[in-house]
Amino acid sequence: MSKAHRGTGIRDEYNHGRSTCPICKKENIKCLYETTIDDKKVKICKTCNATRKNNAK
Repeated sequence: MSKAHRGTGIRDEYNHGRSTCPICKKENIKCLYETTIDDKKVKICKTCNATRKNNAK
């Protein structure tokens, strides 16, 4: 099974995918999940991605 959000899959990302999440404002966290917020594509962290998916149901 592929592991696209860890290890060799994120080595080519800037700073290995680490940045500040625009939703929860946590710093130096892996922001790898691309989503659309206010008609802009942004990358968010794993917990915010799961929260958005659960709230969409």
